[in-house]
Amino acid sequence: MKKKIGILVSGRGSNMLAIIKASKESTFPGEVAIVISDNPDAPALKKAQDNGVKAIYIDPGRKGAYLSTQAETQYAEVLKKHGVDIVVLAGFMRIIRKPLLSAFPNSIINIHPSLLPAFPGLNAQKQALDYGVKVAGCTVHFVNEDVDAGPIIIQSCVPVLQDDTPETLSQRILKEEHKILVEAVKLLCEERIKIEGRRVLILPQQG
Repeated sequence: MKKKIGILVSGRGSNMLAIIKASKESTFPGEVAIVISDNPDAPALKKAQDNGVKAIYIDPGRKGAYLSTQAETQYAEVLKKHGVDIVVLAGFMRIIRKPLLSAFPNSIINIHPSLLPAFPGLNAQKQALDYGVKVAGCTVHFVNEDVDAGPIIIQSCVPVLQDDTPETLSQRILKEEHKILVEAVKLLCEERIKIEGRRVLILPQQG
């Protein structure tokens, strides 16, 4: 039986679309049950609906980096109502706290455009360029109460070119984000991930 996926978005939804498209394949072990946004004008909402996925806005309850406790509880309730097993933050610009973490233990993942633990938080690509690194990339990790600090599932590297801007680097990293986020979701759906302390082990495929 396929696992059900809930996706939280705030913006354009390109990572969300990568998951939705992958989930349409008959061999993919998960299906997207619901997309929720904290932004009523997020282009991702229409993109999800155009692809046959239910997509809704839920008022975040406050401005800033966090959802209100009441709103976060509502997010968890809606995800549960739709039978969600795995929650994916795909460009969701909020920091998750206990109402969601408690509802989905070790089942919420995020994609971040840097090789964590380097350059957490906002504007990671600019941080990387300002620091002068020669290699950047992206990370899929489990979500905990700290910002971009959960156990790392998959990473992918992208070379930094001498004439890169935050925009050009972001575009190259985004292509890798689509690949590794889909792969991480697939591994979770197949129950092939085991967490040991801070280490994430990828288990062999059954059969």
